[in-house]
Amino acid sequence: MPSTPRQQAGREAEAYALQHLQQQGLRLITQNWLCKRGELDLVMLDGDTVVFVEVRYRRHAGWGGALESVDVRKRGKLILAAQFFLQKESHWADSPCRFDVVAINGDPGSAPPLDWVKNAFDS
Repeated sequence: MPSTPRQQAGREAEAYALQHLQQQGLRLITQNWLCKRGELDLVMLDGDTVVFVEVRYRRHAGWGGALESVDVRKRGKLILAAQFFLQKESHWADSPCRFDVVAINGDPGSAPPLDWVKNAFDS
């Protein structure tokens, strides 16, 4: 099935975020991990820390920016999905974990500024 322009832009934003994080030394464990509780965009390794990365993209800030779109409900879904991941992929279960958000506002094809918030759920 062909993808919509919105889905294509979302994939481009995710690829852009992945490239940036890999340039910063993180290693990809898995991408677009699905379970009954939701999806994890990127699961990466930063040293010995498992990093659950939510990539948020907004072409326009009319309904708020990308970073603001990770609300309490979205955080809860990500936490549940991460718990499922750690149960299914038990060899990571004893590793330290954190949640990061990569927010991209603008056209990902034009390399817009990227806002990487580490430990995004601790604030």
